[in-house]
Amino acid sequence: VLAWGLRGLCSGVRAPSLEVQCGGRTLRTSAITDLAANPNFPINALLLKLHLPTEEEYMPPIRLRVLDTQDFGYRPEVGQTCVRDLGQYCCPPHGQGQPPSTPSTALPASSMAPPRPGMRWGHQSHQCHLCPAHPTPQMLPEEEEEEVEEGDWWSKFYAAMGEKAKSRWGTNRDRLKIYSCELEAVPEFGGLQDFCQTFPLYQPGGHPVPGEDPVPVGEFEGLFPIYPLPEDPGVPPPPRHFQELPPSHPQKCLVRVYIVRAFGLSPRNSKGLCDPYVCVSLGTKTLGQRDQYVPNTLEPVFGRLFEMTGTIPLEKDLRVSLLDYDLLPDKEIGTTTIDLENRLLSRFRAHCGLPTLYRTWVPLGQGDRRVGDCGVAQSCTHGHRGMGRERARSGHGGTGMLSHGCDGSGLAESGAPTQRHPGAPHERRALHMLHAWHLVPEHLETCTLYTSTQPGLEQGKVQMWVDIFPASLGPPGPAVDITPPSPRGEYELRCVAWDTGDVAMGGTNLLGQRMRNIYVTGRLDGLEKQQQRTDVHCRSLQGDGAFNWRFVFCFDYQAAERLRVLPRKARDTPRWWGGEHFWSLDKTVLKVPPKLILQVWDKKNFSADAFLGILELELTRLPRPAQHPKDCTVMAQGVPQSPPPRRVPSRLSLFQQRQVRGWWPCTVQEGSKQHLSGKLELSLELLTAKEAEERPAGKGREEPNTYPTLPAP
Repeated sequence: VLAWGLRGLCSGVRAPSLEVQCGGRTLRTSAITDLAANPNFPINALLLKLHLPTEEEYMPPIRLRVLDTQDFGYRPEVGQTCVRDLGQYCCPPHGQGQPPSTPSTALPASSMAPPRPGMRWGHQSHQCHLCPAHPTPQMLPEEEEEEVEEGDWWSKFYAAMGEKAKSRWGTNRDRLKIYSCELEAVPEFGGLQDFCQTFPLYQPGGHPVPGEDPVPVGEFEGLFPIYPLPEDPGVPPPPRHFQELPPSHPQKCLVRVYIVRAFGLSPRNSKGLCDPYVCVSLGTKTLGQRDQYVPNTLEPVFGRLFEMTGTIPLEKDLRVSLLDYDLLPDKEIGTTTIDLENRLLSRFRAHCGLPTLYRTWVPLGQGDRRVGDCGVAQSCTHGHRGMGRERARSGHGGTGMLSHGCDGSGLAESGAPTQRHPGAPHERRALHMLHAWHLVPEHLETCTLYTSTQPGLEQGKVQMWVDIFPASLGPPGPAVDITPPSPRGEYELRCVAWDTGDVAMGGTNLLGQRMRNIYVTGRLDGLEKQQQRTDVHCRSLQGDGAFNWRFVFCFDYQAAERLRVLPRKARDTPRWWGGEHFWSLDKTVLKVPPKLILQVWDKKNFSADAFLGILELELTRLPRPAQHPKDCTVMAQGVPQSPPPRRVPSRLSLFQQRQVRGWWPCTVQEGSKQHLSGKLELSLELLTAKEAEERPAGKGREEPNTYPTLPAP
């Protein structure tokens, strides 16, 4: 029996003790003398010998009773529970089902599976021969031969999300694992209850209300590995479990909570949106400012770090809440709770994820990651002791072996590392050994939000991760900088409409001639009110038109997401965007692709103007133009019918090339097909705000008519 401690009991309990009953036998633990100072039992490992049926389905349940010690020897029962299905705690007999005696650090995951509950690597005859006696050193995976481009944390995040266009990382080796659930729900981590499990305690003698779950009055932290004893008294008993346990006294820890973003939130106002902000609570401490809310959104991006200290297990439940900012009392959107104690005690090292690569320097404060020899030593004393002792004895081997890229661990690198700041070879091999134990990697978990008023009904999800650093290990490194990329990147787009050609001709005039009065309009997607238009080329008989007209558009661009940013007042937004209330003064940030929309029209004197064709150009994926009108053809599914020459990409980014000129096709939609309705000769130039100030140019042919000078056609 691992009797680790009691949690969440009411303040009136003085000195509780535990009583374990099973198969007609009873085991009592020592009392916890000061529940407020240390809720763990003074003696944690106990042994209960009893007779049980061989068939697991006939095993009796384990009954747990928590008794308090009051004055005059009075021992009232303050909580109880019943543990059934004991088959999940049954361990194989000693010597059977054990891990192999010489596991390799490069074995697949199936051969390095975690032990069953109550069995830990350090408590079995599990050894790892990491010594120079290896005949052939194993090879570490060869690094990809490509140059590493350093980027910020958000670039790594976008690369992990599969949005390579938004990522600035030149390699996919330094990976970030994104889980679609909490760490406790990831199957390979077993709920992070490999060290001890949490058993809820209920009020003794209580009768639950039909249709409602009973309310727990506390929790018991412990475990019950069950294993057979030899029937022959002459055979020595198997080694007992839980002989090497972590310290049971409370630990002071530094907790860093990284809140990246949320999505799928439940609306909290009449517009179908909410104004969420984050509050983080640990014990009696609460962090979070209500004025740092994200207005009018159901998918906020926070990029916030909350750092606090706490004493585990006295303050073990971390609560992350999202609230809706309002002039009236704020409404709770949802809350998720994380058990920090289980993460700190788990042998999967859930308190700080392992990075993919070892570096001695990480740009932009990519955070503290205790890896290398220090991480090996820490993990060896926490669930991998057999392997750790051999690793400590082997050391780094001889200097001659190090000079050839191999140390006493029997591992060798297949080539020189290509990442920057790689560090010492033995540190990289130590990190490789840690990954062989299948510990928690550098990750991002997705936690589900719930409310007490609607239990069981999901209110949204929040993507985050938590780092826990015990004070006994010394101060950690700098925190990770997850500040969202600045949305302010001011640009000016200058589009000169030179000519039109092959515009589809329509009806005839009074003289029987087929002609058009052509003009062109231009706007950026999302800015319909800022549409501009050329003058009219009258009486075009061939579908040709000359304009020499400059469109000028200013916009904000977010390079990290490759989107334009449209900050608006909610009262200026369309009704479908939630701008129906004049008192809604919060800025609503709308992000759209940077798309230029040009339309060709026929000017009518006595009727509405006739639409002739449209051209939509996304500036980040600009179709390569034709240099001659005869080579300009309609595009099918976004790809030119005539493919460009080999090794010339069919699309380009105006943010990289900055300037381009040529012919693009205008189309009209007829049913499910697009037909060519004309051609436009354009020149596009993209300038930053500073460049535009140094090289001013007016709209149309207005002054300053420069860069370039546009003569009247």
